Amino acid sequence: MPRESTVRIVRELADRGYNADREAVTLLAGASDPSRAIERAVETAPDDALVLSAEHAREALDKPPLSADQNENRTDSTALGSAAENAQDNPSVSTANDRPKSPDDGGGSAVETKGSRQGGAADSGGETAGSAEGGRREGEQDIAVSGDILSRGTGEYGDFVAVFRDRYETLAGKLRGRVNHRPTDAVASMPGGSDAAIIGMVAEIRSTASGHWLIELEDTNGTFPCLVMKDREFASAVPTMLHDEVVAVEGTLSDDNGDGDGVLFVDALHFPDVPRTHSPSTADREVSAALISDVHVGSQEFRADAWARFADWLHTDEAADVEYLLIAGDMVEGVGVYPDQDEELDIVDIYDQYEQFAEYLKDVPGEMEIVMIPGNHDAVRLAEPQPAFDEELREIMAAHDARISANPSTVTVEGVSVLMYHGVSLDELIAELPEDAASYERPHDAMAQLLKKRHVAPQYGGGTRIAPEPEDHLVIEEVPDVFHTGHVHKLGYGTYHNVLTINSSCWQSQTAFQRSVNLDPDVAYAPIVDLSTLDLTIRQFA
Repeated sequence: MPRESTVRIVRELADRGYNADREAVTLLAGASDPSRAIERAVETAPDDALVLSAEHAREALDKPPLSADQNENRTDSTALGSAAENAQDNPSVSTANDRPKSPDDGGGSAVETKGSRQGGAADSGGETAGSAEGGRREGEQDIAVSGDILSRGTGEYGDFVAVFRDRYETLAGKLRGRVNHRPTDAVASMPGGSDAAIIGMVAEIRSTASGHWLIELEDTNGTFPCLVMKDREFASAVPTMLHDEVVAVEGTLSDDNGDGDGVLFVDALHFPDVPRTHSPSTADREVSAALISDVHVGSQEFRADAWARFADWLHTDEAADVEYLLIAGDMVEGVGVYPDQDEELDIVDIYDQYEQFAEYLKDVPGEMEIVMIPGNHDAVRLAEPQPAFDEELREIMAAHDARISANPSTVTVEGVSVLMYHGVSLDELIAELPEDAASYERPHDAMAQLLKKRHVAPQYGGGTRIAPEPEDHLVIEEVPDVFHTGHVHKLGYGTYHNVLTINSSCWQSQTAFQRSVNLDPDVAYAPIVDLSTLDLTIRQFA
């Protein structure tokens, strides 16, 4: 099928307010008169339809041809333009897989492939078999989203107490099976030389004159000092600890403990952590998901050309298994996010930015399931957890019927659990932790630290704004199979205790602000996860 024909069909349908699935585009492009076929398909589709299906296309093609009189009444505005005009004016979108791949356009070529992973097949509870012809049947996809919140915090003192108490109780519950702990006030009354264990939130960390580490742990009963000697094997983990995370320690109390000046000499240090035995779930059919973030529509540096190539590739046979698109925040550039941002905006109104983003979403195949969460550039509160977009913004982005949830949220796709978090706390980890534990060049290392701490934003009062809610929605209560972040505009991927970690770059070239802070972004990479194996392929479209 000629690529130009497909481009014209997708654009013409988008102008009329419709997305279309891959098979519908193929059928319309194969018609003897695609322009007339589109008109019939639009007439055939129900009034409330947003996606033009293959059934609509077949029904339209089965209609008798227009009479000569009817043909004369057609205006030029409803006919498709010439191939040359449309190829020049519109980004490329194709359902063919024979588009030439050149070094300058990326071509959707795979630049990195990760090895196979073993995991048990999950019972998805939905239809699992694809059709023999390679098409998709209604009801075949299986997706569930959890994590959206209705903000109830008032900012009063009691809210802060509630969120930290909930964090402590939840994470302490994951540690109680490992240590026989006692409350801090009970430990303080124990005789010197006794063995003891404490589960506490890190209130203070400091090094002593001798190079040892003194950690003040706090629970709901009080605080207690714990000393990690520098020659202990686990002492190397102390520099990776943050205030307000929850840990467990075991050790021996100093001889003067009964005098009220005691300290616990730590023999073992435990984090909530992901079990090393975690066995990820996998889909029971061949199906993939594209994981992207940081689109930044509205910026002068937004790469519309790269997005067009990405959308083009999604319509190809090569991408036939890619049925899900997960976007981890920053759909638009926003307004007033950083100093002098207005000088770098191509679209200065925030609502116009979302309108344009919605237009770009129309290039995505209509049958693809899309899940979006907000980021720090989006028009929601900055404090985390971030509630999902309000009704006005949802209405603007309604054309593709995307699922919209909070930041963070868990998405279960074909039985595979994907934790989506925009990733603002990664900045803080990279600033606070040693370079070998967290860096912009290896954002997946910082993600591993969050999994180890079982919290996406463990430290309060730093660079990450945290909203006081009755519950701590930032705790990683259930172990995900995939952890997906963005924000830092760098590509990174790895595994941590069998959890696939992906930070998915951005769709924006370097801005003046990024140059001022020496950030060189990775642009237009699309990680593609095979949900049946959790194999990862990285494609670049810049």
